[in-house]
Amino acid sequence: MTTEPAPSSVVTDAHWMALALAEARLAAEAGEVPVGAVLVKDGRVVATGRNTPVAQHDPSAHAEINALRAGAAALGNYRLDGCELFVTLEPCAMCAGAMLHSRLARVVFGATDPKTGAAGSVLDLFAEPRLNHHTKVQGGVLADESAAVLQAFFQQRRSAARAQAEPLRDDALRTPVERFAALSDYAFAPHAVQDLPALNGWRMQYVDEGGEGGEGEQIADCLCLHGPGEWGYFFRHLVAQPGLHVHVPDLIGFGKSDKPKRETTHTLAWHCGVLLEWLDRVQAGPWVLVHSVSGTELAALLQAAAPERFAATLVAPEGNERIQHAWRAPYPDRGYEAALRALGPIASSSGPTQAQAQVFALEVRNAMGYSSA
Repeated sequence: MTTEPAPSSVVTDAHWMALALAEARLAAEAGEVPVGAVLVKDGRVVATGRNTPVAQHDPSAHAEINALRAGAAALGNYRLDGCELFVTLEPCAMCAGAMLHSRLARVVFGATDPKTGAAGSVLDLFAEPRLNHHTKVQGGVLADESAAVLQAFFQQRRSAARAQAEPLRDDALRTPVERFAALSDYAFAPHAVQDLPALNGWRMQYVDEGGEGGEGEQIADCLCLHGPGEWGYFFRHLVAQPGLHVHVPDLIGFGKSDKPKRETTHTLAWHCGVLLEWLDRVQAGPWVLVHSVSGTELAALLQAAAPERFAATLVAPEGNERIQHAWRAPYPDRGYEAALRALGPIASSSGPTQAQAQVFALEVRNAMGYSSA
């Protein structure tokens, strides 16, 4: 395929890479990894290519290979002397080898590929002096744009995989993860449970951190329970304290857990039943039950239902940090707020400060009869 001449006698590499990016986006729309390539000779596009391994059931159908094949057919020659190839991602070893065999004059790529890149990231075939042909190579042209297309594709794929593994009920909402992106002080690894009978298919998110200490050090299992209008963020400064193994569930309807749309779902007795099933699953303890002031009633229900599980109960201190943005994060609009309407409005307390959490962690350990960490 040969196109019209470029509108200007001097065309930048970025111009050709932008065309390759258009091919990459078409690949993404087709469900392929978004890589695109453009073959150019004498200021004209000879051929284009994009990833099609999935559609063609062909592991060699990378964007570069497709562009080289189409270019060779268009020029009637398996040698592509004088041609330049623009590709959005650093070529792999297969594609780099094909480029060298085709006698390309120059290869230009966008984003680097630290896992399979053969133009300098993992190895550099283009710099191998023992090969009988050498092709000039340049990277970094529209690198950020090329990387962004790839990142968006894989992020969407991961989201789809999560949604399939953890389906959302029709009568519930799930807060987009982007709503929590600004809360860097609560960037702990996420855990979730959805198959407990009491959950009825809703997903409960929780934090599970700590549990490792020095030789001979006793670790206190700590269950942190927020109350209505709060979520696990209340305990953000306590989670990483040494000497503790901290579990922080977000009650259904709050925080990062699913949000049933009906207010009638949300009763403290039901939440207590969910927590009891979850504790059976976790199989840790005995616990120090730590709760906010707002969580006092729920904590009392839980302790009364299973007193043998808890060695001690403590009320977490409350600081005066301004975190209204964090309290609002789980609720993009009123449709997410059924639990708030049923059990209580958004809280005003910020939870323990960093300094308070350090002191309180010692109180938790002392409640178990452990020496200070």
